[in-house]
Amino acid sequence: EVNQAGFTIHSAIHLGCPDAHAIAHTHTVSGMAVAAMEEGLLPLNQASMEFYNRVAYHDYEGISLDLDERDRLVASLGQKNCLILRNHGLLTVGRTVAEALYYMYNLNKACEIQVNVLGTSTKPILPPAEICEHTARQFEEPTFHNQEVARIWAANRRLLDRLDPSYRQ
Repeated sequence: EVNQAGFTIHSAIHLGCPDAHAIAHTHTVSGMAVAAMEEGLLPLNQASMEFYNRVAYHDYEGISLDLDERDRLVASLGQKNCLILRNHGLLTVGRTVAEALYYMYNLNKACEIQVNVLGTSTKPILPPAEICEHTARQFEEPTFHNQEVARIWAANRRLLDRLDPSYRQ
């Protein structure tokens, strides 16, 4: 049996984004919390600065049962690898499963940090826009990016090997 909402979202990306060979879509508590925040993802730390001006947003339209939403999902994502589905969750795409996982792992970590920071009674420090943009460009540097993707992928494979090696069969 096919999950219709999942089909709508994933088929939209597969049909409309030729470079997106892999998709990760989650409903983590922190991801859904940030998806419900008007300001979206804030550049509160190095983890979130990776995504500075590099996250797209898609407004909530209800449960994604209507195939007409697919074109709007693709338009919302544009040329970005990360999409915050307002009032819903997170979606990342990559050229590989490893890259989609990398973006999701780091985006969710940035959301977790934001929820924790905003849960304190102190005012957060927002770095200047130039620093945020510089940091985001550093993350995009191909050698660094590829090394980080490989590192996160290897770590998650080791974890999966420990938890349930049967996936290799």
